[in-house]
Amino acid sequence: MCIAGPSGSGKSTIAHCINGLIPEFFQGKAEGEFTLCGKDARTLDVFEISKLVGSVLQDTDGQFVALTVGEDIAFAMENDCVEQEEMRQRVKDAADLVGMGAFLEMAPHELSGGQKQRVSMAGVLVDDVRILLFDEPLANLDPAAGKQTIELIEKIRKQTNTTVIIIEHRLEEVLWRNVDRIILVDNKEIVADMNPAKLLSENILKERGIREPLYITALKYAGVEVTEDMHPEHPSALILDEGNIEKVRKWFESVSVKAPAPKGEPVLSVKNMDFSYNETFRAVKDINFDIYPGEMVSIVGRNGAGKSTTAKLICGFETQDSGMITLNGRDISDDNIRLRAQRIGYVMQNPNAMISKTMIFDEVALGISKLGLSQEEIQERVNKALIVCGLYPFRNWPISALSFGQKKRVTIASVLVMGPEIIILDEPTAGQDFKHYTEIMEFLRELNDAGVTIIMVTHDMHLMLEYTSRALVFNRGELVADTTPAEVLCNPELVEQAALKETSLFSLSNKCGIENPVDFVNRFIDYDRRVRS
Repeated sequence: MCIAGPSGSGKSTIAHCINGLIPEFFQGKAEGEFTLCGKDARTLDVFEISKLVGSVLQDTDGQFVALTVGEDIAFAMENDCVEQEEMRQRVKDAADLVGMGAFLEMAPHELSGGQKQRVSMAGVLVDDVRILLFDEPLANLDPAAGKQTIELIEKIRKQTNTTVIIIEHRLEEVLWRNVDRIILVDNKEIVADMNPAKLLSENILKERGIREPLYITALKYAGVEVTEDMHPEHPSALILDEGNIEKVRKWFESVSVKAPAPKGEPVLSVKNMDFSYNETFRAVKDINFDIYPGEMVSIVGRNGAGKSTTAKLICGFETQDSGMITLNGRDISDDNIRLRAQRIGYVMQNPNAMISKTMIFDEVALGISKLGLSQEEIQERVNKALIVCGLYPFRNWPISALSFGQKKRVTIASVLVMGPEIIILDEPTAGQDFKHYTEIMEFLRELNDAGVTIIMVTHDMHLMLEYTSRALVFNRGELVADTTPAEVLCNPELVEQAALKETSLFSLSNKCGIENPVDFVNRFIDYDRRVRS
């Protein structure tokens, strides 16, 4: 079962009721009935509930308590004073079930995001729980790891006969495997409780600010009436008759794509760049690419591929071993971080990691306060940045009063106030629902339209498709492709190298017999942009 809904809708509150954190840790007034496995949950304490419900948190790092994977999986049994021999066997069985049997001696912080998810699963499976609760398990994973996670959850459900509840707003990814029910929550209420086929055949997702699977949107654009008997829950299950296939093909033929603008001279060039963190590991190898004025470019690839390292080298946080970085034709290899920050801004994934002041105005003014400007000049530039970022009405507010998305805008304003030509963003939409994702990305598009060149390090294939014209694909420290996002997501080899997942539009185009799936994807994205704008 999946519980979906926009941010603030009440999804996490429901999860906290199920796993006992409400009212044990989060105080409030509870009314009504709530039973767990036939027992009145209000009579159970959090320890008793933990024997029935195993929770895997969104932030897996916050769930680890031990120095090794094996010790972490064994933690619950140690508290129950389980005999050593039995404990070792149960740890091995749980680790093998999630594919982590070979990692028992490793430290949790040495694992990838997907591996950490698996260890968290094993840690709750050793208790033989009846319900497995996942709180946004895909939020911090690349598409390939997310796909593997959904497959693993289904495998565990089948082998253990455990009830699975997934709290998630990325429905298309969750529906990679069979889901019996989707409960849609909005404004603190359950607004739908139905099977995926029925839910996708209605317009309720769009009305409630949840992203529909892209192939469903494409079918609707083509004038196809999506019904339950078409099995729309997944592209592989989708049944299209000849009439509907013809509608998709005619729509495809009727849609044109806007010609790309001429590029001109590059604003940023990276030539033959190499960098190693130590003598044995080369993080990036012979990297070459150009970025042109006004572009919006995505950098994609699996964890450890060299994406973030490349961004750090461009910003001057690290110094390349060899090669050259030029800005408007000038070699900036010898420029320090302060000089580069005036032309190249960097926005971290977590805004809280960038914020050091209490008040919004002070945070945005921090960078330029060291440039020797007058107070009038500082105020003028800060106010201008706040207006652009939609934060001017809140200029005298404390940052603690802002939402996550608003904090993100504060960090962008603190970079924008420096007057950069290029802004590099690390996972700008991570963990955000469709509404807040759209707000951030449309805001970035406005900055881009105003002339700011934007580079985004991302795992989000929707972002890459919908908002960027180029994708730089990294794998094992090398740049393996520099092409359009559609070319990437319709190329199984590049999808594998970048740890992405083939777009469902690719599957739909194949099902409809369209010979050029890349062209189909490009036309859909261009059409969708026009509709949404």
